[in-house]
Amino acid sequence: MASKDQNRIVLFWLSCAVGAVLFVSIQSFSYLADYIRANGATPAVTFDSSALWMLSIFYGAWLVPVLLALVGTSATNWAMLILGGLLASLNTLAGVFDGLRDGGHIAFSALTCIALPGVCAVVASWRHVRRG
Repeated sequence: MASKDQNRIVLFWLSCAVGAVLFVSIQSFSYLADYIRANGATPAVTFDSSALWMLSIFYGAWLVPVLLALVGTSATNWAMLILGGLLASLNTLAGVFDGLRDGGHIAFSALTCIALPGVCAVVASWRHVRRG
């Protein structure tokens, strides 16, 4: 049976995963709105099958810290902290750089959807790892 603290950490990492999916949805719809507004003048983004697989694997990787938090051993807690921290920081940086290119609303949504729950999850995970 998982402890209350461990369940709380699982929910933190799950909120990060949901935030990452919400961010990529906002980014995709923003691109689509710009494409429609410009009457198709912006270059079309096309994905081949390998790029779609990589995108699915990348956003599926957000479930790994959640699953590692469910296991709750010392080694998986460290792996959860390291992998989740890397995912949160790299996705936030990528979102901010996309926001510099595509508009401030993209950067703001990256900070609110990924960075904010990411910081909470990393802090809670770090406290959990230090505790025991």
